[in-house]
Order: sequence, then structure tokens, then C-alpha cells
Amino acid sequence: MLWGTSPLGRLQARTAKGAVAALLVAGAMVTTTVADAVAAPKSAIVVDAKTGKVLYAQDADALRHPASLTKMMTLYMLFGALDSGKLSMDSRLKVSAFASRQSPTKLGLKPGSTIAVRDAMLGLITRSANDAAVVIAENLAGSETAFAQRMTTTARSLGMSRTTFRNASGLPNGDQWTTARDMVTLGRALQAHYPTYYRYFSTKSFVYNGRVIGNHNKLLGRVPGVDGIKTGYTNASGFNLVSSVKRDNRYIVASVMGGTSGASRDKQMVGLIEKYMPAASTGGGGGSLIAKMFKGKPAPEAADEPVQVAVAAAPKPVVRPDVVAAAVASPPVAVRPKVAPQAAPQVVEASVAAPIPDAKPDIEPLALASDVEPADEGPRMVFQQGPSGKGNARPVVVTASVAGPVPTADDETGGVVGQGDADEPAQARSGSGSGISGWKVQIAAAPSEDGAQSLLQAAKAKAGKVLASATPSVEEVRKGDETFYRARFAGFENKAKARAACDYLKKRDVNCLAIPD
Repeated sequence: MLWGTSPLGRLQARTAKGAVAALLVAGAMVTTTVADAVAAPKSAIVVDAKTGKVLYAQDADALRHPASLTKMMTLYMLFGALDSGKLSMDSRLKVSAFASRQSPTKLGLKPGSTIAVRDAMLGLITRSANDAAVVIAENLAGSETAFAQRMTTTARSLGMSRTTFRNASGLPNGDQWTTARDMVTLGRALQAHYPTYYRYFSTKSFVYNGRVIGNHNKLLGRVPGVDGIKTGYTNASGFNLVSSVKRDNRYIVASVMGGTSGASRDKQMVGLIEKYMPAASTGGGGGSLIAKMFKGKPAPEAADEPVQVAVAAAPKPVVRPDVVAAAVASPPVAVRPKVAPQAAPQVVEASVAAPIPDAKPDIEPLALASDVEPADEGPRMVFQQGPSGKGNARPVVVTASVAGPVPTADDETGGVVGQGDADEPAQARSGSGSGISGWKVQIAAAPSEDGAQSLLQAAKAKAGKVLASATPSVEEVRKGDETFYRARFAGFENKAKARAACDYLKKRDVNCLAIPD
């Protein structure tokens, strides 16, 4: 590569050590040095949720962008509305044009339609749907701006002193900040104040409009004791994760922020869990002990006026190394704030996390969509798994539709398993395969066998006599280290009959594919 003869070009041609030294001297060119950024570690904290004791902390109070961890507070507000009776799981929320235009990841909600609270909630928990987040915000507070102000007010009342929210989704906003410590505080508050609704964070997947939507949280079902909570990612934030773990009568909540990849972030989280879980308290019965710890520490009254968001006295935000590296590789176009040197990682054994108030903050909704007329399209019935990921299939009315494939951007790819993937199926599970030759109608694939069975039930409920003589089957498929389960109906004599059945299902909003055996 030709670097040229300019001062900046000569700097780029030097070794990393020489470049850093030169930049320290010529600070006028790039005031945020590579040395500062590279030395800045990730933010992380592990808290014994029973006692509030901080078991580990590494730059836990450094300001960082929350990305989709923001949705933890959006859900906290929604849980408050459910808990107070302002909403029910079956309440319908109106979808505005503004909400429908949000960037992916999203459900693809159509303006003018409605979505059930249950589906909006699960869309945030699993798919991290930005359009559903805005729908919740607008229906609870009239506008996303007003909702964000209430989010910040609520955060302050919970002791999250360094958190400011500007939107309900976590999509990039330069004024939206939080800390690893504040996110752990929110994670603990979700469980302490709304245990009934918190359990939905363990949902591995759910069926929405005939599509299986999987959870971005790869630790669920893979790391013993993990029961939630949320992942997050934007370019500015890096890869974030808040985890709750209950194991051997121990209970911790941990957060890692600023990871360079989803895999490295997950690896760090698993390492923290395994190292510090044994240090957590085994006393008490979990929830009862937590309630006693918070008792007598009421939250401040939530103010109705807009929250002041000036943070002049707050710590400087952490700048990610790859962002600074990109700045060094090209002439700077603006002066960047100097990043304060970060302290070395340290284990904190004696400190106590901020107590979570026993009283729930006032989160009265300003507006509800209870009087909204339903969309022109009629409600559709699908079957949805319970939070445990087991059968418990129950009918759920879905009143908003998905426009095309569910996008996979923003909060890490994955989640939707489509029809007709190219992988060769593994041997059918004992008792699950049809063993019938001929043509089949494939409905979709799910991350669990129970999920595939739910898809079959939903399709059969809509098919009437079309599938009366067909044989339902679930076939296991392995793709790398992932295992999926195909939901199929077998026993069609020829291609024409399989296609006719599939065409009938498509007219009833069931996606399918006719395939040879």
C-alpha cells in the first residue's frame, strides 16, 4: 500500500508503537489517542442478586450506549402497565406509520394494523423488534419522545443515576447512555418488581404469523441456570449482554458491554458466571430474601416534567478501539473528545450495588389504544409455546401481519428458520418421522420439537379437510452445531395434490412448501 508523503501518511506507515507515540506528540491531529482507546477495557459487573454484593467490577460506571438493552426498560414500563391493569396480554396496540418505519431488526408491522400486547412483548424479548418497541412506547405515552422521558425518570427512581434514554428501542442516538452497573440494577428490578412477567425472558422462541422467531440470547438453554435477560448491539455500542443466573440456590445478575463480537462477549459472560457463581450467597429462598432486602427503601416520586439530561459531570464515554482505528486510517474531520484513561480491571469484594426500591415507580400510561378499531384484516389464530419452551400450546389472536421475511439486522443475526432450507435432513426422530413415501407439505422449522408440533397444530386448525388424511411428522435437522425440527405433512400421492394443499394453506396465511419425499 502507498501511504504518500503527507505527515499523516508517514504516521500510518510506522509501527503501532511508533504511531501511538507520534500521535501523543501531535495531538492536534487526533485528540483521542489509539493508546487510550486500546487500553480501555470492556465494562462488566457481577452482582449477587440476593445480597447486593458486587462480586466483580471492571469499568462498571463507564458511560456506554445501551443498544437493545434499552428494551429492558421498555419492557419494565410495559410490565408496569400490565401489573396495574391498564393493559392485558390480549390488549391490542395500534401500529403507527412511524413505528412501522423503524430500522431492522423488526417484525415488519404494517401501519394501521394492531398487535396483541403478548406478541409485542415477545417480539422485544426474542427478536429485539424495534417497530414493536415504538408501538409499545406510543400506546403507553402518546409518543416515543414522551415515553423516553418517562423511561429516564423511572431509571432515576430505581437508582440508575447515569442512564438517559432517548428512544424505546436502543437504535443509535448520541445522547442515549447507560452503564454496566445501571443495567444490572434494571435486571434485578425487573425480577424483584415483576416476577410474573419476568419469566417470559426465558422464552427461546415463539410463533408469530406462522413464523418461528428465535431468541438472540445464545446462553439460554446452553449455560445451566441462565433464565434471561437481553442482548444488544450497534456499531457504537459493541456487543452487550445482561444475564441472570440461578443455580444451586445462588442468584447473580451480570452485564458485559462493549464486546468486539457476539461470540467473545458470550465467552466473557460465561467465564464470569463460572468464576463468580460459587462466591454468591446460598442463604434465603431467593425471591423472599430479595423482597426483604428492598423493603423500606421506597423509590422517589416520578416527575411528570421532562427529565434534564445534562451530563457534564458524568464520566467521559468509552470510545471503542475499532472506531478510533478507523479515524487514524483517514484524515480527521472533527476534533474528538479526549477519553480519560481507564482503570485496570479489578475485583470488588466488599462493595454493595445500589439498593433497588421496594416501591414501584409511577409509570401510569398517558394514552392507551383500548378504543382503537381493529385492522381491516381479521384476526388469525396461531399456537404459541409457553415461556418454558415446552408444549403448553395455546391459541393466541394475532392482529398484525408480517411483511415479508423478518429482517435480521441490528441485534445480531438469527432467529427465524424458513421453509425449504437446503440442508439434508438428519434421520427422523424415533416416532416422529412419517415413514410414508410420496410428496409432503413442509410448514416451517422450529428450534424445538414442541415448537414444530405447535406449527403442525396451527396449520391443521386452518386446513379443514385438506389435511384430514395427511400424516403430521417432525424431522430433525442439524446445521453446524444447531438443531432444528421440520414440521411436515406427509402422504400426498403426487406433486399436484401436495401443491393444491399448500395453495389452500397459503390463502389462510400459513406459509408452506410442497416437496418430494
